[in-house]
Amino acid sequence: MAAALIVLAVVLVLAIATVVVGREAHRLDAVAPRTAYVLDDAVVFVAETLPPVSQARLTLGEVRQLLVLHLDRLGGKGLTPNDVVDRRQDLFVPLFVDETDEIGYLLGVATDAGIAVEDVDVAAVLTRHLHYLDLIGAIGPDLRQGVVLPATEKFSG
Repeated sequence: MAAALIVLAVVLVLAIATVVVGREAHRLDAVAPRTAYVLDDAVVFVAETLPPVSQARLTLGEVRQLLVLHLDRLGGKGLTPNDVVDRRQDLFVPLFVDETDEIGYLLGVATDAGIAVEDVDVAAVLTRHLHYLDLIGAIGPDLRQGVVLPATEKFSG
């Protein structure tokens, strides 16, 4: 009799555990992955990976300002929501970020903000910023290529 109760208790515990784990797996599958964007880390990453010529022309403050301006632009497209903890994924239509448009936008707002930068430097900062976003998992697959490449293969600039 005691053995039967032990077997019944084990089966009951396993059933409860299966239901709880299954429910949580389903819930987490519907929630956007948690990506931590740390501005200071992004500034250091971008500044350290810039070509030497761009590193010589840009200060860390200017890199920071360009990144903030780019984040503002992404926020205007709905890509930087305030409430991201356990938020259900709600981007059902793919959103494309055209680097040429972003460079033009950043050049315009940088000029308005009084940041004197070269076109090539803005392009380099944007390329590295997008790569940083990709590395931390904030960017989905590149749908233009049809295949998701590892980040080390995508970054060539």
